[in-house]
Amino acid sequence: MSSTYVNIFHSLEGSHLSITHVAATLFVLFLASKALSYRRGLQAVSYLPGFRVPFHPFSLPGILTPTMWWNPGFYFLWSWRDSLYTRFGNDTISLVPFFFGPPTFYTSNLDIVRQVAASSGGKSFIKPKSASQSLLPWGMNLAAADGDVWRKHRRIMGPAFNNKLYESVWAETLDTYHEMVAEEGWTNKDRISVSAVQNLTFKLALLIIGKCGFGFSFTWSEPARTSDGRMSVQEALRIVGDTFMIVTFVPKWVQRLPFEKMKECFEAQTELRGFMREQVAERKADIRARGSAEASDAFSMLVKASEDEEGKYRLDDTELIGNVYIMLFAGHETTAHSIASTLGFLSVSDKLQEEIYQQIISVVGYERDPVYDDYPKLNKVLAAFFEALRMFPPGYIMIREAFEDTILQIPNPVGEEGSKTVPVPRGTQVLVDMIGTQHNPRYFENPTEYRPSRWYDVAVESEAFSAFSIGPRTCIGRKFATTEAVCFLTALLRDYKVEPTLRAKETRAEWRARVLDARLMLTLGVKEVPVTFVRRQK
Repeated sequence: MSSTYVNIFHSLEGSHLSITHVAATLFVLFLASKALSYRRGLQAVSYLPGFRVPFHPFSLPGILTPTMWWNPGFYFLWSWRDSLYTRFGNDTISLVPFFFGPPTFYTSNLDIVRQVAASSGGKSFIKPKSASQSLLPWGMNLAAADGDVWRKHRRIMGPAFNNKLYESVWAETLDTYHEMVAEEGWTNKDRISVSAVQNLTFKLALLIIGKCGFGFSFTWSEPARTSDGRMSVQEALRIVGDTFMIVTFVPKWVQRLPFEKMKECFEAQTELRGFMREQVAERKADIRARGSAEASDAFSMLVKASEDEEGKYRLDDTELIGNVYIMLFAGHETTAHSIASTLGFLSVSDKLQEEIYQQIISVVGYERDPVYDDYPKLNKVLAAFFEALRMFPPGYIMIREAFEDTILQIPNPVGEEGSKTVPVPRGTQVLVDMIGTQHNPRYFENPTEYRPSRWYDVAVESEAFSAFSIGPRTCIGRKFATTEAVCFLTALLRDYKVEPTLRAKETRAEWRARVLDARLMLTLGVKEVPVTFVRRQK
């Protein structure tokens, strides 16, 4: 009996040694494969100086690991924006991970942006599918599309963004401003403190995109539920905009779990999807029956433009809804954050705010409301908005991938003429760092300084302002956003001076450092901005 136990023991011991040996062998093979992959990564970026790190910042381990000296992490483009490229002596660098993620070129150089950012016809770079998945929950759209598909969507979307729409944006923004003052109870108050100005700017942006984007009759204080208990369309739009990250990244089965947030999110999506399908059908029928000469909202103009096209260029219902969804997301969150950051920066500079106020008075005066024809004369108001966008560019990354072996012409560091030709193997990614671009001393003197005067003499739609991107893929909603922002800021700053709401013994410089910091998710925005509005004495 004892000999049997001895034999079993030796057998198990041998098995244990065998398992250990196999595990050790697999570990060595894993390290060898990673070493080989790392070497190939270095070759893919032509040994260009840059980061050699454990994880790619946008891999799951990179996102979950905080930004530290040895690991860039998710926030490094913002956290290291003032030193990221200077440490390597150029504004195009490389990043090669040891373990997870692809070798990548990172650039804050506009020449590189122009080389990779064009639509793919005849070009060597495309938008990888992985970079578009977050934009496709409701259907293909202009922001996610590439190549011929992008050109088709751009052909349809373009006519919807016209002067008639912008006149409507101005008028609705002004009406919404007056409604906000009345509904928020400001009429008889000389000082109004708000814990986060985004509470106002997000509602403003939602109402303007609802009214001008979709033609809905939204109001500032509309109840969240209709008389029969259903979620209102306005509330559904708000929730879908606020829960974009949940809708995009959380699995569908998780969204159906019986948690209050998930139930609310699912109800909003269901309500809005059904409503959008009905709207597409109704507007198509209306256009076919009577035309849409009177349409002033972007949704109706988008449907009409699609219906006017030949079959192969028309958008199907899912594509129409996909573009509406992107208009909601892009037009809601990004504009709201940018107006909030503009007010934040102006609140800590009395001199700058007074300069802009004086222009408003010289153009509009004290009595009448601003009109759309005032827009080109209010260049300092627009410049304040532009500069806030530069400081906090909402679309903070642009990812392109070489679909064939190609090259990049990488400009030499500042002070050196010429450029260096660098081969880019097929499948290698180039990440355009728009934070770095907007903070690049090659283009901006003292880039950390909020200085709207950079834009005083720049034409409204000039590519000199690149925070909306450049080239054919520049943001189609650029003038929608600037029209809304200039109108709202003009009306608000004429009536009220904005001041930072300081903590006890806090200076304005300390407030700025604490408050005017990034909130980084799918887009870049500013943290909650607490301010006080002080009525001006006319």
